[in-house]
Formats: sequence, structure tokens, C-alpha cells
Amino acid sequence: MFSFRTTALEDQLDKALTSGSVGCFCTQNCWDTARGRYMYDLFRERGNLKVVFSPRDTELTPGTNHISFEEKALEGLDAVVVEIQDAGARYFNYSKDVFHLMETISKMEHVPALYIVDHINPAGRIVEGSMPGDTIEPHTPKVAHRHGLTLGELCNLYYTEIGAGFPLHVISAIASDSTRQLLPWTIAPASDIPGMFTSQMYPGGGLWNNTTITPAIGTARPYEYFGAPFIRHDRLEVIPAPAGVMMRPCSFTPAAGRHQGQRCQGYQIMLQPGAEYHSLLHTIQLIRYFLERYPQFELLPGFEEKLSDPTILSYIKGSISFQEVREHVKIEEQKWIRKAKRYTLYDDQPYRIK
Repeated sequence: MFSFRTTALEDQLDKALTSGSVGCFCTQNCWDTARGRYMYDLFRERGNLKVVFSPRDTELTPGTNHISFEEKALEGLDAVVVEIQDAGARYFNYSKDVFHLMETISKMEHVPALYIVDHINPAGRIVEGSMPGDTIEPHTPKVAHRHGLTLGELCNLYYTEIGAGFPLHVISAIASDSTRQLLPWTIAPASDIPGMFTSQMYPGGGLWNNTTITPAIGTARPYEYFGAPFIRHDRLEVIPAPAGVMMRPCSFTPAAGRHQGQRCQGYQIMLQPGAEYHSLLHTIQLIRYFLERYPQFELLPGFEEKLSDPTILSYIKGSISFQEVREHVKIEEQKWIRKAKRYTLYDDQPYRIK
């Protein structure tokens, strides 16, 4: 059973929420601006909160971007309420944790109802990339790299993909002040998604995490910056960049993650006002450029699984031209948009950069 609801969580009259045993699966983004409390406080005040699943450390600690849980902790619950802020790319960890939760619930003998408190996608409705091939990261739906959907819409899709039988209820992103009016990056979705521009860089920039170049994790501007100790600036070299994008040579020292404590040379991606930025296409151009230039630059285990597109991988490894991969991505984006429209819950629709 699936439902899409347009009234706020506290107004839902389901017995599972009002008097049943409730678990909350959430991040710092479950802050209720109107009432000055977190989502789980609603059930704590009602006296039926049984467990809270949340990230294992403070909200802006690098390397803690997962919500861990065991099936045993879900047993006996009548409802699980989810409220996180998705970041717009299919490899966002907290969203994968939600899909893992859905997989786990679907196999339980006593299945709780799942409620998704939806939020606006900070990456908007723009689509980038392709649906995954046969090899894909665990707990990941078959969506484009930048999917253009909200978490509620993703769960609607994944619910169908896994053939789930538990009740799924999505509470609209326009049902309350905090989800309707609060800009989706005001509270950082994760320690490595800190600001307004990060989600635009992440659909491509997330691929750096499986290479020997760091996307500046452990700095104030991850995914806008990238670099490594072995990169050397040359005033005469031309770094690949699409129209409306400037590449500023820079240096940084990450406080966490790859190359922690080491001076890295690299670049800042600077978007001119109004520029439409296709992060995935730009990132694969950069990856190919650095693979050809630096023998120290490597694609690490998990890269191909995250990319999950043999044609794009062929371009990265120099087998096909950029024009060929761009046409491939265009066709794949059109395919994804046709599929995505079956699961959208709002009037605006996903679209691709022309």
C-alpha cells in the first residue's frame, strides 16, 4: 500500500503513529522550524518513541555519513518515520541507508509501516548521467547519477523495484513550514555536503572519492575543490572546462580523508552566474585528463561500480571521443526522464541540460 499525504506529520491520525511503537530514522535535517524541536521529539512527547536511528557521531564530522542499524532493533515497531535531506545523486550515503532500511523491512515477519517526511531536492530537477548497468553499489536504485527526484519519489520508485509489501506513506515536502520554506542546504545534509553549490558539484565530484585525487573532503568546500600532492600547476596548461566554468589553481590541506594533513595542489571549480553545470560530463573530462597526465593518478576499487556505465568508462580510458560519450549520456538521460515521470509526486518534472 502506497499513499502520498499533504498534511504535516503531527496531523497524521494513523494508530501506528499516535499510539503504536515508533522508530525514527533521521539526520539533523529533521529540525522542525515552527515548533523548535526535532521530528523525534513529537513521539517522545507522545510517549511512544522506542528508538532513534541517526548518524554515529556529531553532524559535521567527516567520515560519519552513515546511519547504522540492525534488524533486531526494528522488531516490534509499528512505524518507522524517516526524515533526512537527500543530496540529489544516487550515491548519497544517507539515502542508500534508507534503501537498505526498506530492503530490511520488506523481509521482516512483522513489517512496520514506513513514513517518509519529504524534502525538496537541493540539486533541483536537473538530470545528469545514466541508469546503472549490471554492476551497482549495494542499496542503490536504478536511477541516473543526478536523478532530479526527492527522497519520497526515490522511495516510491524503490518500493516498486524491490516488490515491497509493507505500507509506504510519503508526506509531502510542502506539508509543513520547515520542509516547504527552509532552503534544503540551510542545514548541511552531511559533513561533505556543506553548502549551496555542493549538490551541483556532487553528481560528478562524488566519483573522486574512488580515485587518488581528493575532492577536498576535510575542507570547507568539498567537491568545489579537488587536488592531490602529485598535481603540479602549469600556467600554460589548459584544464578542461565547459562554458560558464572557470578553473582556479589552488592549494589546500585536508583535515580528514584522503591525503589528510598533506598539502594538495589542485583546482577550484567556479561557476559563473546563470551557468548550467553538467557535473558528471565535466568530471569525466577531468578524470581522463589527469589519467593521461599523471601516472600517480589511479581509479581505485569501487570506482567502476559507482560509475556503473561501460560507455562512460570507455571514454575515461581513452577508447571513445567526448562527442560520443556526450551523445550516449544525452540518450540515457532521456530514458531516465521517461522512467522518472512515473514516480514523481509534484507538478514540476525532471529535465536535462540541453
